[in-house]
Amino acid sequence: MFIRLTARILRWLVCGRVGPLWMWKALLLFVAVVFAGQLLGVIFNKSGVQPAGHSIFSSPDAQGPSLGSCRPHTHIMFLKTHKTASSTVLNMLYRFGEEHNLRFALPLGYQLGYPLPFNAHRVKGYRGPGALEFHIMGNHMRFNKMEVEKVMPADTFYFSIIRDPVALTESSFAYYKEVAPAFRKAKGLGDFADDPNKYYDPRLRNNQYARNLLWFDFGLDHNANFSLALAQRGEDLIRRTFKLILISEYFDQSMVLLRHALCWPLDAVVSFSLNARQQKASVGGMSGIWMGKAAAAAGVGRPQARIPPNLSLTGDQREKLRQWNALDWYLYKAFNRTFWEEVDKFGRKHMEQEVSLLRMRREHLARVCLRDGGKPVEAHRIRDKNIRPFQSGFVRILGYELQPGLDNATRMSCLRMIRPEIQYKDLLDSKQFPQVPPIQAPQNPLLIAAGAGPFLRAESRNGEEHVGFEIGGRTMEEGGKDWDGSRLVRRNQTGIRGSGTGRSP
Repeated sequence: MFIRLTARILRWLVCGRVGPLWMWKALLLFVAVVFAGQLLGVIFNKSGVQPAGHSIFSSPDAQGPSLGSCRPHTHIMFLKTHKTASSTVLNMLYRFGEEHNLRFALPLGYQLGYPLPFNAHRVKGYRGPGALEFHIMGNHMRFNKMEVEKVMPADTFYFSIIRDPVALTESSFAYYKEVAPAFRKAKGLGDFADDPNKYYDPRLRNNQYARNLLWFDFGLDHNANFSLALAQRGEDLIRRTFKLILISEYFDQSMVLLRHALCWPLDAVVSFSLNARQQKASVGGMSGIWMGKAAAAAGVGRPQARIPPNLSLTGDQREKLRQWNALDWYLYKAFNRTFWEEVDKFGRKHMEQEVSLLRMRREHLARVCLRDGGKPVEAHRIRDKNIRPFQSGFVRILGYELQPGLDNATRMSCLRMIRPEIQYKDLLDSKQFPQVPPIQAPQNPLLIAAGAGPFLRAESRNGEEHVGFEIGGRTMEEGGKDWDGSRLVRRNQTGIRGSGTGRSP
């Protein structure tokens, strides 16, 4: 219609002898070309498809605000704590390392010996200190500094992430309900919070998920009786090793601080939430049947009716959980305070600007990469089995589907952002060790959740498994030490840091 109207006007002008005929023909051709170009541009913009060779990930926006003349860190140790959005952070490390051909300190299985204290020989391909350069370490472990330093170079940047212990316990209860005996016995989270000692036995396997889980993951004794001196010593120990502690509740601000600390481009810290659980627990259905079989195979209880756990808490129960997780609560308050001191140094206004850019970039990538603008979906609805997240616990773990019609370069970058942790680890493993058959991903993710590795077991009168954790080939009993060298003294089934007299500080 536009071209016809233009032609009629031109004929009228020509008939009116206004200007040479060749000039108007040239003008008509020019208008047609411009209109066609605009029409094609609108089509491309609406479809979100990037022209070949011009991926959205290679645009100037991918770099973000200038970081000056700093050099990107490539030696990185991330302590992956449980239920803190750490899987999303690990995905960033996996992406950056894969894109830059870095070597990962990967586990022999799926975790680095967890829940045992980390040992360097748990790293696949490790041949002794300095024998091989590893760039990135980030899979689940119970931190052991001396052993980590055997694997990672001296200039390694150490960081981790923590979460409010009440929110962490809520997530742990939903995820590890059939794994941790203390949770399995409780009717609901509120029931557990009212009297944790009624359900908790520190000797039972997997009960680390039920008390001071952050303290445990940092390699410290989570059953120690709380004292201010002990808590301050643990805080100081962590501060001396870890250069940055992120806060799960302020994830975007954490990513800005991390980006500047690592000197990485913006896209390296833009992410989609991975391993997120569906807020409303599922009842029955396919996943419920599978879960019962998985629990039986894991030996963590008989198949039972799919009853979603009650996670509701009163204000009083929340306070009780803070007291029960007193060591974690102290760490959270201490590092939350430090976090905002770092934000103040960075500049509040500057932080707001960069957080805004980060969120706009995430939204833009979600529109390009993901179906339905990035809305997460249940695993069984994802067509590509290779990007379905494994399921564990009483709630469904959500994932994403890729937008169809992406060019190869964009599709590969988008795929990296949504690839689940277990599948990503397998992919990196196959690249680093192409001659070694990869470990088959377990059909039962509860075995992953419960941790892999040797346990020293003793049957209790009620049939539960009692566990003695090994350290350097011996059981962690009286005389054992945390990684800071503090001696552990066992009293009434709890571990207490002691002096030469065995007294609590």
